[in-house]
Amino acid sequence: MSTQSLPTPDAGRTSRLRDALHAAAFTADGLLDLLGAPAYAALARSETVPALRATRGDSPLETLVRLFLLQAAVPYAQARAALPVEDCMADGWLVQQGEEVRASVDVRPYSGPEGQDWWIVSDLGCAVGGAGGIGAGVTEVTGVTGVDRSQLVLGIGGASTTLAGITIRTPVARALDLGTGSGIQALHAAQHATQVTATDVNPRALGFARLTLALSGAPQADLREGSLFEPVGEDEAFDLIVSNPPFVISPGPRLTYRDGGMGGDDLCRTLVQRAAGHLTDGGYLQLLANWQHIEGEDWRERLASWVPAGCDAWIVQREVQDVTQYAELWLRDAGDHRGDPAEYAARYDAWLDEFEARKTRAVGFGWITLRKSVADRPSVVAEEWPHPVEQPLGASVQAHFERQDFLRGTDDAALLAARFRLADEVLQEQVGLPGAEDPEHVVLRQNRGMRRATQVDTVGAGFAGVCDGTLAAGRILDAIAQLLGEDPVQLRDRTPASIRLLVEQGFLEPVPEPAAAG
Repeated sequence: MSTQSLPTPDAGRTSRLRDALHAAAFTADGLLDLLGAPAYAALARSETVPALRATRGDSPLETLVRLFLLQAAVPYAQARAALPVEDCMADGWLVQQGEEVRASVDVRPYSGPEGQDWWIVSDLGCAVGGAGGIGAGVTEVTGVTGVDRSQLVLGIGGASTTLAGITIRTPVARALDLGTGSGIQALHAAQHATQVTATDVNPRALGFARLTLALSGAPQADLREGSLFEPVGEDEAFDLIVSNPPFVISPGPRLTYRDGGMGGDDLCRTLVQRAAGHLTDGGYLQLLANWQHIEGEDWRERLASWVPAGCDAWIVQREVQDVTQYAELWLRDAGDHRGDPAEYAARYDAWLDEFEARKTRAVGFGWITLRKSVADRPSVVAEEWPHPVEQPLGASVQAHFERQDFLRGTDDAALLAARFRLADEVLQEQVGLPGAEDPEHVVLRQNRGMRRATQVDTVGAGFAGVCDGTLAAGRILDAIAQLLGEDPVQLRDRTPASIRLLVEQGFLEPVPEPAAAG
């Protein structure tokens, strides 16, 4: 697919364009201030009327919103007051139509993790509502020919921001963004990786990733065309691989950004199974995925079977949809609900036929983190957690694997000799009848990270409350036994499993032993 319709930025002119965007406050914060929260949120739902009402003036910021986000033509003189118009037309960011100019691409402000002002470049309309956001096709909006709708490149969406939030952000030598799209993950990776490689099967996506990195002032990635791991050499290994792949389980490939072209969830399975060969020891693969719930199979066991030998894994299912909900979601994503009813019904029917043939009863959505491990007993955890979490979660994901390392390397005797501290912002809730001497239930609840909650008994609650890193676990249990009039030996015997659970779920954090004096 040709990329001739994309801007071809000159470094100097791009720098002047970036300065103009800054000067007009065309940033994530500036957009929120101008539009207000309701209109800003409406954009993410592909609803542009509130934003159009909020940009009726002629300020530079209003002009830029109408140009780059709302696909509106603006008078040449008005655009010139906001932008270096001649530069933008020379590089192809703007197209002149009589006395007006239009944008050739979507440019959406995006805030980096440390407050950086970035801009994500995508096909017109695709920053605010998926493929359905551009109606019948790109060519109707821009007048530019040669753009196949199946090759559309999306901008910022819930999936891309979720992946960016859960990614571990420790400094690494080499990172791979597999299926880069408009380059969001590559942009993030460039902040903590010495070298970033970004791949995509769609050459237009590589062009947009190049634009996103250039306009945001980030180092350019090594951009390579191809599917899955084809663009990288067999002996190339990375410290971090991130992927927001075309994970939609569909009856056939229609839109490159979402339909992987493999049957069922085979694309995500293949990606996971082949990743181990491209990870350094201790390296991570982090991806979003959809997976089938097959009749008669436990989804946890099914996904655990994907994990290659020599790897730890943490699989979190965030949502489950029945097959009708799932089909409707992606038919709407493509804008099919606004087309011919008979064609919509036929496509809906084909989707259900596909699920029936594969005995698929529902589809799960979530994230998979893989770590190449040197441990003898890899840890594979598959769980359902549909509750709210606190993003960014990258540090929590890394801490999960560190806790697994501690637990499998610590027997019960060592566990009782270890010291622990209660994690930050853990609260205790007691549930019982008014006036009752003892609560019916005691619950520990996290207000950070995964925001887990777990029920504990009197011993567990007392143990957690005393953990401040100063006393060994065994000594705390001896004190509790004395207080409750219990046999300390029996308490020590039965409590390690409860301590392990509190550690595994992040309520308790092991305190490292001080280094011996030299």
